[in-house]
Amino acid sequence: MILEVAILHLKPGLSAEFEKDFVEAGQYISATPGYVSHSLSKCFEAADKYLLLVNWEKITDHTVGFRTSAQYQSWKNLLHPYYDPFPVVEHYTAVIENRL
Repeated sequence: MILEVAILHLKPGLSAEFEKDFVEAGQYISATPGYVSHSLSKCFEAADKYLLLVNWEKITDHTVGFRTSAQYQSWKNLLHPYYDPFPVVEHYTAVIENRL
C-alpha cells in the first residue's frame, strides 16, 4: 500500500467553503481504481492548513490512474483554486507498522 501525503495551505478565510467542496471532491478520488481510503485533517495551530492522506494500492494508481483521469480534472477544477501555495505531494510506504 502507498500513502499519499499532502499539506494543503489555503488562501485565508476559505476553510468552510473548502471543507464543503472537499466532500464533493471525495467522490472523484474514491471512484479511481486502486483507491483505498482518504482522510482530511485540519491543523490546530494554523487555521488555513490541512493534512490530506490518501491510501492507494500502488503508486501508479495515483500518479497515472488518477492524475490522467476525468475525475482528476473535476477534482482540480473544484479544489486547486483554494491552494496558496500549491501543495507538495509525496508518497510513502510503511516500513514499521504497529496496530493495537
